[in-house]
Amino acid sequence: MSLSPLRRRLTGGLAALLIGALPCSGRAALPPVVDGQPMPSLAPMLEHVTPAVVNISSKTRVQVRDPYFDDPMVRQFFGLPATPQERVEQSLGSGVIVDAAKGYVLTNNHVVAGADDITVTLQDGRSFKGKLIGTDPDTDVAVVQIPAHHLTALPLADSARLRVGDYVVAVGDPFGLGQTVTSGIVSALGRSGLGGSDYQNFIQTDASINPGNSGGALVNLRGELVGINSMIFSPSGASAGIGFAIPSDLTSEVMDQLIAHGKVERGSLGVQTQAITPRMAQLLGMKSPNGVVVTAVDRGSAGGRAGLQPGDILTALNGKPLRDGQQLRNAEGLLPLGSTLQLGVLRNGQLQQVNATLSAEPRPSLDGGQLDARLRGVRFSEPPPSQRGNGGDGVTISAVQPGSAGARAGLHAGDVLVGVGSQRITSLRMLRGLTGVQPRQLVLLVADQAGTRYVVVN
Repeated sequence: MSLSPLRRRLTGGLAALLIGALPCSGRAALPPVVDGQPMPSLAPMLEHVTPAVVNISSKTRVQVRDPYFDDPMVRQFFGLPATPQERVEQSLGSGVIVDAAKGYVLTNNHVVAGADDITVTLQDGRSFKGKLIGTDPDTDVAVVQIPAHHLTALPLADSARLRVGDYVVAVGDPFGLGQTVTSGIVSALGRSGLGGSDYQNFIQTDASINPGNSGGALVNLRGELVGINSMIFSPSGASAGIGFAIPSDLTSEVMDQLIAHGKVERGSLGVQTQAITPRMAQLLGMKSPNGVVVTAVDRGSAGGRAGLQPGDILTALNGKPLRDGQQLRNAEGLLPLGSTLQLGVLRNGQLQQVNATLSAEPRPSLDGGQLDARLRGVRFSEPPPSQRGNGGDGVTISAVQPGSAGARAGLHAGDVLVGVGSQRITSLRMLRGLTGVQPRQLVLLVADQAGTRYVVVN
């Protein structure tokens, strides 16, 4: 089994499966009424929904480097150009118009991430060049704007009112075949831990969705948007009746921030937590292992100001039982800055309520001089959210002082450090662990838009 984003990547020709139809002498129309009752149909609702669902085609130019042909002697011998070759990747997905006046389209981050060209095609055949307003990889949400008139937009429903068993309809462009509608029910709510994005609160549905449905609409029977289709769980890559959509409440919060700021500003409690095992629950006299135990509190953090302490057990969040750390992380990442979290805290056998106001999440950094004197003047930072979850291993070089050894060696702000010597670097914590190693020759493996290279710092 595998979890797959629903973007359809084009790597070759289009294969079509032709199914022969049995001949028939005629086709009878369905009666409009049976026993005096009108025939049930989704068609009237879909007449208002389908014009708001669009096809999104994106092109990304990727530089291709070959270390062998990067050698200047080899290039000179074969008469090769010094500039790297490019490969154009194309992908197809879907989107939903949510503001007809301003032309805003909601879709998935993985449909348009890194795209150089975005084309949005409406149901009526009109095509427009899309402007990327902003993306949020942590929730897999993106907003695109098109300069179009006479658009149809979908109203957003309150997805918090969804119930398991509610009927829903999925609309999108699977496999690039054209707009397609399928129906089903809400199979589950609050799904998380699925991979693909950091903050998760997925709607699970059995409405058939396939590659190309990414960014498409999941609507209720009133034609209101309840979710943005995002991924499927499948052994084959095609629909197996287990699909996931991002709730409209979540997409609305993210969309508002992307339109206002071009990015999402997230808050943090500044606490580290650990899951409670059944054995720990028994020792603590708890009736169930639900909740998390606080293992550390950052100085000056929102949790610290609220009085949280190591050893506290968090049992409730905003009046509801707290199941696990993912639920707490979702609240930190999905609620706006300045939101107040009401926490049920079990301390020394006494249950109390603590209110904590989310503050800006700090971005940890490290002065290179603490690692090695040759790296004085170079600052390393955790990668920004736009690089997390997208192959963004390593740490970002956030600043390089002019005239420093790092600057003379060719380091630049924005480069990503992915290795020191033979040691692969995947986090700032791992880099900090190399403090005091002091190798005789300091060799860094650095990545940028042109590829990876070795840099020797003296």
